[in-house]
Parts: sequence; structure tokens; C-alpha cells
Amino acid sequence: MKTFLFRSMIGIFFGAFIAVLLTNGVVLFSDRETLNGPLFLKNSLGSIFCGWLFTVTPLYFENMRFTMMQATVLHFLTVFVAYFIFAFFIGWIPFTLLSFGTALAIFVVVYTLHWLAFYYYFRIQAKKLNKELNSI
Repeated sequence: MKTFLFRSMIGIFFGAFIAVLLTNGVVLFSDRETLNGPLFLKNSLGSIFCGWLFTVTPLYFENMRFTMMQATVLHFLTVFVAYFIFAFFIGWIPFTLLSFGTALAIFVVVYTLHWLAFYYYFRIQAKKLNKELNSI
């Protein structure tokens, strides 16, 4: 529970930081002098929710009751369902078949690349630890 709460706080703060960066980018690099308040609030809360979602869901991989495949499937489904429902609700992805297909393809490619990067990183770390243990 302590890990969940710590990760929740980190995710919320990271999501808020991303929202501030994006808002500053819009103000600095566009010709807008004012922002739409309700739209800003909606997008900021969406960014905060996504920050929380993407920092808490990797806890599946730390649960020893799940195999790597089970953790991956549960993580993918949780993130996929929550993100797409929220993205459609907020308006980040238009509610059309083409936009859903495009977003889904991008999501799967990005998810796969991240999963492979973390898998190989931890695999290399495990090999280093095993090598050090064998040399003792």
C-alpha cells in the first residue's frame, strides 16, 4: 500500500508537470493570448490522471503471483481500456473509427517498444547480478 501511495503521488505530480509544460508550450509557441479555462482544466486533469495511471499500473509486474505474460496482459488491458475511455471523453481522440484505428496502432507500437526496452534493461541487470553472484 505504501508503494501504491508513493507511486500515486509521483504520477500525479508528473502528470501535473506535463500539463504545465504543454500549457506553457501553447502560450509560448502560438498566437493565443488567453486560454479557455474549462478546456485547460479538462486537459490538466486528463494529464494528471494519465500520469497516475502510467505510474501505478506497473505494479502488476511486481506482483509475484503473476507470470510475465499475465502481468503484461493485465497491464496492457488496464492501460488500454482506461486510457482510451478517458481520451475519448476528454476529446484527445475524436470518436471515429479512423481516429480510433490510428490511435490504437500508435498505442500498440509505443507500448511494445516500451515493454521491450524495459524487458531488455532488466534482463541485462539480471545477468550482471548473476555474474556478480557467481564470482563470490
